[in-house]
Amino acid sequence: MIETDDMPPEHISDIVQMALSDHVSFGAIKEQYGLSEKQVKGLMRATLKTGSYKAWRKRVRTFGDRRAVYK
Repeated sequence: MIETDDMPPEHISDIVQMALSDHVSFGAIKEQYGLSEKQVKGLMRATLKTGSYKAWRKRVRTFGDRRAVYK
């Protein structure tokens, strides 16, 4: 398991940008950086303000639910 504490700030910034994008999946982040969905969520919680994190989680859940319906 990769620890986010050992990551350079540039990688953390890239991961946050990828996670905030509606077009990048958790799978793509795992493929590029080796972080699980749970680790990405933890990184986002530590990096974003509380309100921003909650809004992001709501958006991710909504998109995830929509994708499951349309597949």
